[in-house]
Amino acid sequence: MNHTSQRGVSLLGVMIVGAFAAFLLIVAFRTVPVFNEYTAIKRIVGILANDIDNGTSVIEARRNFDRRKSIDDVSSVSGADLVIDRSGGKTVVEVQYARTVPLVANVSLLFELSPSSEVR
Repeated sequence: MNHTSQRGVSLLGVMIVGAFAAFLLIVAFRTVPVFNEYTAIKRIVGILANDIDNGTSVIEARRNFDRRKSIDDVSSVSGADLVIDRSGGKTVVEVQYARTVPLVANVSLLFELSPSSEVR
């Protein structure tokens, strides 16, 4: 008679892998909105930099940001937070902000972001 041992994952192994996968899913679900907002802000400041280069005033650009941010559901920054540099040949619009994302209990993630219209 041929006796072969069973191979596979134990119940404890499945539970540990499942808990780890659940934690990763929680982190992913909580951080996706942060990156969606970042890309929306980056897109808006790029548009504003082009508008300023084409003759829009800085005050009007800030107002345009506030209008666009409500459409794109941006809540972390406002037009007053924008840093607009017109010293070079091209206008650079940028903003720095931090966003805290609560994970579980008193554990949070801190994102320090600085979207800019400058191509790096």
